Amino acid sequence: MSRIAGRFTRVEPRFRVRKLVLGLLSDLPCKNCWTIAEWAGERTPDGMQHLLGRAKWDADRVRDDVCDYVVDHLRDDQAVLVVDETGDVKKGTDTVGVQRQYTRTAGRIENAQVAVYLVYAGRRGHAAVDRELYVPRSWTSDPDRCRDAGFDQDTAFATKPELATRMVGRCLDAGHQAAWVAGDEVYGGNPKLRTTLEERGTGYVLAVACSHEVTTGAGRFRADTLTKKVPKRAWQKLSAGAGAKGHRLYDWAVIDLADPRPGSRQLLIRSTGELAYYRCYSRAPVPLTVLVRVAGSRWRVEEFFQSGKGLAALEEHQVRRYASWSRWVTLAMLAHAFLAVVRADEHTRPAPDALIPLTCNEIQRLFITLVVRPVHDAAHRLGWSDWRRRHQARSQASHYRRQATQA
Repeated sequence: MSRIAGRFTRVEPRFRVRKLVLGLLSDLPCKNCWTIAEWAGERTPDGMQHLLGRAKWDADRVRDDVCDYVVDHLRDDQAVLVVDETGDVKKGTDTVGVQRQYTRTAGRIENAQVAVYLVYAGRRGHAAVDRELYVPRSWTSDPDRCRDAGFDQDTAFATKPELATRMVGRCLDAGHQAAWVAGDEVYGGNPKLRTTLEERGTGYVLAVACSHEVTTGAGRFRADTLTKKVPKRAWQKLSAGAGAKGHRLYDWAVIDLADPRPGSRQLLIRSTGELAYYRCYSRAPVPLTVLVRVAGSRWRVEEFFQSGKGLAALEEHQVRRYASWSRWVTLAMLAHAFLAVVRADEHTRPAPDALIPLTCNEIQRLFITLVVRPVHDAAHRLGWSDWRRRHQARSQASHYRRQATQA
């Protein structure tokens, strides 16, 4: 953590980074620059806005330090890098990367901002180690709009699998070891991502659609057609990992695929009443139990989205420009990583009888109660009430003037 703090060369930004990260872990009902600044004892949000927008520090280098911090504390030779995207519903058209697009957050097409995350998942725990904002073509085809949002002149459109490839490469090129990559159909259906991982010798278990075609010794088939040829005796009931209500037991089958290139390739099938399909690659053949474990690791990214948003305010950024977005989500990743590392350390100690080991939620509650929660007098609260009402009055007057001009 001291290395991360060293990225902030000036005393003022370093001090405010500490307060912002603590604010992200606080129990505020709404966590944005205004509420965190008030909670932290500042008189206005100007300092926090300066930290996110104008202060001189490199969010990408901090991101790399967060990756080092996570891997150092959660190290696992059989770790899985999990890629997935999440969306934040937004209003208006000025927030960087926003457009009408499908987001699973809402379950439909909404005006939203989408980002792809990379999660390091090991036996000791999991946390995000990288992030990339998905910038739609409606943005990259408009240089003026990109410039106003703070992008470089050479910013080009990249698909979500291309962003995933970029993040996995960054992690592995930094010298971190990860045996596997997992992801859903968005990533499994992309042949370039699969080829890149195979060239690196990195194993993968990536979901694919039922219409995905694979080649076996008997010919080329759709995944769902090939499944009908699997005999009943080939199915095994195995756990994909522990869930909130016990082991996630499903029926699994695996089919070897024909490919002249080095390595082992299979189609993994999961049955839960409904069927799911996975393209698998490894340098050498591995047992079915290993492929099932990696497939089950994909849920770790969903757990990160839930806890990252619920505990560390990952989605509560109210910023317009790219630099501010990348700074906010990087510090939110740091806050969540802190919880994940403390949890991992606590799980190395035997829990007292009749108690489960500490969870991230319980660690946050204890941290708020024992460390974070400050006390402010009535004058501080009233001063912030005056500031908010004054700011809202200026905004209201500005809106009325703009409306009158347009009329």
